[in-house]
Amino acid sequence: MSQTVDRALSILPLLAEGPADLGRVAERLGVHKSTALRLLRTLHEHGFVYRQSDQRYRLGARLISLAQEAMENLDVREIAHPHLVRLNEQVGHTVHLAVHEEDEVLYIDKVESRYPVRMYSRIGKPVAITVAAVAKLLLADLPENERRAVAEQLDYPMYTARSTPNADGFLKELAKVREQGWATDLGGHEESINCVAAPIRGADGRVVAAMSVSAPNVVVTAEELLTLLPLVRRTADAISGEYSGRTPAKEVTA
Repeated sequence: MSQTVDRALSILPLLAEGPADLGRVAERLGVHKSTALRLLRTLHEHGFVYRQSDQRYRLGARLISLAQEAMENLDVREIAHPHLVRLNEQVGHTVHLAVHEEDEVLYIDKVESRYPVRMYSRIGKPVAITVAAVAKLLLADLPENERRAVAEQLDYPMYTARSTPNADGFLKELAKVREQGWATDLGGHEESINCVAAPIRGADGRVVAAMSVSAPNVVVTAEELLTLLPLVRRTADAISGEYSGRTPAKEVTA
C-alpha cells in the first residue's frame, strides 16, 4: 500500500512540469503502463489529475483548489511566533514580524526586549514605510513596475538626517535590498534605534512577511547589532521552511 501511495504521489510533481501521456508517466515511475493507468484513474476520480482530449494528463482543479485553500489558512504569525520568542531569548532585543497589506506594512507580532529601554511599536500599527527595514524587504519583493508605482506615491518625511529623502533614493535602496536579501534601518526613523531584518518566504519563493531585531544605541551599537544578522537570517529561513512545508519545525541556535 505504501508503495502504491508513493507512486501515486510521484505523478503529481511530474504533471506539475506540464501535461504528460501514459507512456511518460509509466517511464518516470518505472512501472508497466497498466499500473500507471490504474494510478492515474484513481487520481482522476478524486480530481487530482485531469485527462485532456489529446489523452495527456495534467494536474486537476481539485488539487489546485486544495493548495489554495491550504495557503489561505496558513497563519504565518502562528508559525513564526515560537521562532521569534527563541530569538528574543538568545539576543535579548525586540523582535518584530510584519506583513504588507494593501498600502501599509503592519506589525503583526512583537516580542519585547529584556532591557528597560522599550520601543513604542505596537502590534497592528503601520511601520514608517520609507525607512523601516521590514518594509524595505516586503516592497523590494514586488515586481519592478509595482515597486516604482508604490515609491512614486509615497511621502518621504525626514524623520532623521538618515531618512530616505525621495522616490529615487527609495528605489535604489529597494534594489540593493532585493539583491542582498536583507535590510537595515540604521537611525532612519529614530536616531537612537537600529534594526536588522530578513525575509520570510513562501513555497513559491515570494516574501510573505519580514522579521527584524531592533535595539537602541544605549543598549547595543549599530555595528554590534549587525553581527546578529546571520542569526536573524537563519531564523527567517527556519520560519520560511516551516511555513512553506519544506522542513519541519526546529530550533535555531547561534
